[in-house]
Amino acid sequence: MSDSVTAGQTAPDFTLPRDGGGSASLSDFRGKQVVLYFYPKDDTPGCTKEGIAFSEAIDDFTAAGAVVIGVSKDTAAKHDKFIAKHDLKVILVSDAEGSTCEDYGVWVEKNMYGKTYMGIERATFLIDAEGTVKQVWRKVKVPGHADALLDAVKA
Repeated sequence: MSDSVTAGQTAPDFTLPRDGGGSASLSDFRGKQVVLYFYPKDDTPGCTKEGIAFSEAIDDFTAAGAVVIGVSKDTAAKHDKFIAKHDLKVILVSDAEGSTCEDYGVWVEKNMYGKTYMGIERATFLIDAEGTVKQVWRKVKVPGHADALLDAVKA
């Protein structure tokens, strides 16, 4: 596992398959702030709530000059179903290989019901228009998270 990305560092670039076909690169969004959020799995309760919360505030993020991108290991096809099912308004990219999760230090050992396994830590990175990480949220709790991000984007 690589070191975690911290505020003040240049955000690691990526090019990943995205919902709706094609791909998205971090560098595509230079000039805008990027809310890059990593989440464990499409269509699970917490991840669904998080996607919906960001989607409900998407107009505010857009008005503040920010784009919201969600990252999980789910396929782009699965992302398409997730977006359609919950009317999500965020960009979702597929990190099936896990290299971007590794680059950001969110592929971590987790523990549930006494079993240890590797998984994606729910984490969010706010990246400025020049590609520098402004703030990092680790072990994110979903309630209120999108609002906190919107405040940070506007700050």
